[in-house]
Amino acid sequence: MDTVTGITPGAPAPGAGTEAIAADPPAITPAQAAANIFDPSWHHDTFPNYRVLREAGPFAPGPLGMRLVTRFRDVDAILQDPAWSHAEERDLMHPDSDGSDLPTSFLWMEPPDHTRIRKLVSKAFSARRIEALRQRARELAEGLLDAAIVAGEAGEVDLVEAIAYPLPLTMVAELMGVPAADHAAVRSWSFGLARGLDPDILLSPAEVDNRRRSAIAIREYFTELTARRLVEPADDLVSALAQAEAEGDRLSADEMLATLVVLLVAGHETTVSLISNTFDALIRHPDQYAALVADPDLAGPAVDELMRFSTPSHLTTRRAVCDTEVAGERFAAGDGVILLLAGANRDADVYADPDRLDLARYARSARVPRHLGFGRGHHYCIGAPMVRLEVELLLRAVARRAPRMIPLADPPPYRPNLIVRGIQELRVRMVTS
Repeated sequence: MDTVTGITPGAPAPGAGTEAIAADPPAITPAQAAANIFDPSWHHDTFPNYRVLREAGPFAPGPLGMRLVTRFRDVDAILQDPAWSHAEERDLMHPDSDGSDLPTSFLWMEPPDHTRIRKLVSKAFSARRIEALRQRARELAEGLLDAAIVAGEAGEVDLVEAIAYPLPLTMVAELMGVPAADHAAVRSWSFGLARGLDPDILLSPAEVDNRRRSAIAIREYFTELTARRLVEPADDLVSALAQAEAEGDRLSADEMLATLVVLLVAGHETTVSLISNTFDALIRHPDQYAALVADPDLAGPAVDELMRFSTPSHLTTRRAVCDTEVAGERFAAGDGVILLLAGANRDADVYADPDRLDLARYARSARVPRHLGFGRGHHYCIGAPMVRLEVELLLRAVARRAPRMIPLADPPPYRPNLIVRGIQELRVRMVTS
C-alpha cells in the first residue's frame, strides 16, 4: 500500500481487502468455504466463500447441526415465513446460557410477545421523531468529520474511534436518555455483549465471562436509570418505557430492562461496522467516491447500496416450528438453519454485477430488489430510519469536505466478531488541499 500518495477520487483503487473478489479467488471447495466463514482470518473478505457456497447449491452443511442457507430467494423466504422462528437463537448458539447474559428482548421473540413489545418501542423510531433528530445528527456528523480531518492532516486518525463509534453511540444514547458522562461505560458493556452474540463454541472463557459481567453491569445501570426517570421523567425512551411499565401497559420490568439493553447494543454496534465499512469502501472505490462528491444527493440511496455491499450483520439463525420445505429441501420441526445475509446480498441471480459497489444502484431504478441488510418481515430492523439518517448525513459531510484518505494498513485489522462483523481500526492520513 502506498502511504505517501494516497487515494483520491478518480485514482486507481488498491488491491485486495473487502473488494478482493474482483479477481478470481483461489479454488475453494464448498466444505472449505463453509469452514472459512467462521475463520477470523477471512473476516476482511469472506465473500469468495459465500460465492462458492451459492454456486454449489441452496444449502450446505454448517456447524452445530444446522444447514447454511446460501441464496437470496431462500433466505428472503425463510425470513418472512411464520414456519421459521427466531426465538430459539439462544438454544442454537448459546446452549449453556440461561439468557440473562444475552441482549435479547423482542430481538429473539415471536408474536404475540414480539408484536406487543415492538409496538411500544416503535414510537421512539417514528418518522416524526427521527426527522426531529436530523439537525442534531447533521451537527454531530459534520463536527466529528471536521475533527477527524484536522487530526488526520496533522498525522493520522483512526476513523473507527473518531467517527464510526461516537456518531451512532451518541445518537442512540441521547435518544434513550443515557447521559454523556456514561457513554464510555455503556460502550464497554455493549462491546462485550456484541462479541458474546457469536456462537459460544467460538468464544474463549474470558469472552463468555466478559459477556456475563457486561450483562450484569448494564442491567444494573438501566435499573438505576429507570428508577431515576420514574421520579424525574425526561423526553427520552427510558422515561417513556418506564412510564409504560408503571401504567401496566403490558411491559414487565424484566422486559423493559431487556429491551433497553438490546436497543442500546443493536442501536449502534451494527452502525459502527457499517460506517467503518463505508469509509473503507470509499477508499477502495475512488470512482464511487468521486461520484458521491460530484452528486451529494447520492448519499440517501447510497446507504442501501452500502448495506447490500458490506452488510454488517453477516448471518442470523432460524428454527423450523413445523415440518416445512424450502427450495425442494425438507426440514423437520426443530431443525435450525444459518441464514447467510451478507452472502445473499451478493447473489448474481438477484443483483447485476453484485460484487461491484455502485452508489447509484438504488437511485437509478426502483426495481432493484431490496437488500437483506435490515432483515425482513416482522424482525425488520426497528432502527433502520435512524441508521439511514446517520449514514446519509455523514456521506453528505464527506462529499462536502472531500478529504483524501490515505490508508495506513491494507487490509485494516478486523474485530473477531462473526455476526456483527466490522473493522477494528481504520487508521488514515487526511489531505484536503
